[in-house]
Amino acid sequence: MSLRIPPLNPLRVFEVVARLQNLTLAAQELHVSQSAVSRQLATLESYLGVELFRREHRGVTLTRAGAAYAKRVAPAFAEIAAATDGLLQNMSHKVLRVRTYTTFTAKWLIPRLEDFHARHPNIEVIVSNGVSEVDFDRDAADVAIQFGLGGWPRVKEDVLFTDEIEPVCSPEYLDKNMSRHGKLEDLLKGRLLVSKYRKTDWTDWLEANGLSAAAANSERMGFSTSILTWQAALDGLGIAIGQSALLQTEFNKGLLVRPFRRPLQRSMSYYLLRPQEQRFSRRVAVFRDWLLETAAREREALANGPKEPPSLG
Repeated sequence: MSLRIPPLNPLRVFEVVARLQNLTLAAQELHVSQSAVSRQLATLESYLGVELFRREHRGVTLTRAGAAYAKRVAPAFAEIAAATDGLLQNMSHKVLRVRTYTTFTAKWLIPRLEDFHARHPNIEVIVSNGVSEVDFDRDAADVAIQFGLGGWPRVKEDVLFTDEIEPVCSPEYLDKNMSRHGKLEDLLKGRLLVSKYRKTDWTDWLEANGLSAAAANSERMGFSTSILTWQAALDGLGIAIGQSALLQTEFNKGLLVRPFRRPLQRSMSYYLLRPQEQRFSRRVAVFRDWLLETAAREREALANGPKEPPSLG
């Protein structure tokens, strides 16, 4: 059974006039002319086939039918107003909900959040993790950081940085294996550390650099996440494929090194995503500005790093 709902604009005008009992005041609240108010009331009465107001010399008064109708319509508009206020208050709250991956959170976002907090101490950031693509209708998130090719529906997106990969290992592992073998490419004959969700990284990098044969018989050790894979490299278990942008802290502290210095740029990137129809939010705007500024600065640092690869002979 379909609901019988009259035209909503005339119904809204009726609610205001019934509440104020004055056409002039109603017109002022609605920001329209008094004649426009009268026309809307006439439209509603025509739709219902009922006289709702008596037009008198001093103004209007509700008929018995109009008073009964207003008694039920007014609470409905009050509930709509309360629901709208609640929604907008939630959107303007000083909490920013960010959804992204565990690896990105641990290796990039957390080490830099103190800088954001220092600039914007009144904004509380809550980070949640998930592997599946964000759905802003389903997920409790204001923004998301997602990995892919871009072009997601119903979102606005900003590129943070591309997926740049290359082998990484601890300085101790490099010294130990280079002293024994003498050739850089012999590092690939040792143990290759592999992340479950990025199984093709080694294959892609080796093929791009013409080194597939050098690693054809290498031992491989697998881990469920990139974080564990890189931790194994830090602990000297072997050599891993690193995502350059996520390991800047380890590079800067000398905990990991890039022995080949032959990064491979891939087609996928990390993106900041926002809902397409998102109401303007200052907390989202300042987080976006900070994130893009920080990512741009670190892209430049990567680009200005060592460019000449060492000899593989």
